[in-house]
Amino acid sequence: MREQISSAEARRIALAAQGFGAQLPATVTARHLDRTLDALALHQIDSVNVLSRAHYLPAFSRLGSYDRALFDRAAWGPKRARRRFEYWAHEASLLPLDLHPLLRWRMTQADRGERGWTSLKRFATERRGEAMALLDRIRGEGPLAASDFDNSKGSGGWWGWSDTKATLEWLFWAGHVTTATRRNSFERVYDLPERVIPPAILALPTPDASTAQRALVERSARAMGVATAIELRDYFRLAPDETRVAIDALVEEGVLLPVTVKGWDKPAWLHRDVWIPRRVQAAALLAPFDPLIWERARAERIFGIRYRIEIYVPAEKRVHGYYVLPLLLDDRIVARVDLKADRQSGRLLVQRSHLEPGAPSEAHERLAGELRRMADWLGLGEVVGLS
Repeated sequence: MREQISSAEARRIALAAQGFGAQLPATVTARHLDRTLDALALHQIDSVNVLSRAHYLPAFSRLGSYDRALFDRAAWGPKRARRRFEYWAHEASLLPLDLHPLLRWRMTQADRGERGWTSLKRFATERRGEAMALLDRIRGEGPLAASDFDNSKGSGGWWGWSDTKATLEWLFWAGHVTTATRRNSFERVYDLPERVIPPAILALPTPDASTAQRALVERSARAMGVATAIELRDYFRLAPDETRVAIDALVEEGVLLPVTVKGWDKPAWLHRDVWIPRRVQAAALLAPFDPLIWERARAERIFGIRYRIEIYVPAEKRVHGYYVLPLLLDDRIVARVDLKADRQSGRLLVQRSHLEPGAPSEAHERLAGELRRMADWLGLGEVVGLS
């Protein structure tokens, strides 16, 4: 028998699980950042830097202005300070270190040529010798980026990888190397895991694949509060059968509770430890890769808006703009703004703005306040273009 909850309750559960509704700290510390990342389970990495690197934005949305150097130190600092590692989870991601054992089955699959892009799988088989030779060079010379190799130039663009870059990425998929740091251009620098990840993490036992997948679904459920099977699968990009087995096991254990959400057309599951707040007070601009809205069908189901990222849409066909951030006000999305950081002139450019139907009267004023807050955090002196 499935318990029924209202769509408003589901929305508040999702927001609380994602860290919205709490009072913003006066000063954001490393501990605040750790708690935020632990709650979200991962931050997605993306190459677009029209406003700010994507991985910095979810913490800002939940905590307010913070020192990005704290984030960088935890992600790419010295081993003793390292709190996160990079891997393919929900796309390229930064994850808490305790998730490393839960993703080793995925590394093993990549090492066998069973996972990853087709173009990379050949390094697990017929081109394995070349990959191991490159690994030996990193072992002997220390951290290296693709640009450190003479033949590193590709055909151009984000996916115009050279042969060396493709080899390095297979080694990364397979867990033979990890990210030591990022250079100013955000280029990944590769090194051996034992020289980057704290030994206590590497010494943790490796669970079998089904146990790890069950733990990942549990973390997904905790991060979302209430979710459908597709949403539980999407968070860590698991396969449908892997997710189904994990959900059944977690229901049997009482960790997930089957629920029906009024107005949702799919069954859902509630994490047993969720908090159902009576109301949520929040104001935040949400990045396109924020885990609250990255699964677009879920965003539509929860907030009643159709949201798409239009980076790859021709300019004349864009509805809302290139890099559009929705404005969350309490438990509703009430506006969208297409933003760009003009770092040379020190201005935050509002290229387009749009209030949602039924937006409250204070939405415009609250949006202006959030834009000012973001500009201050980015070190931009002026907000230009909000009509």
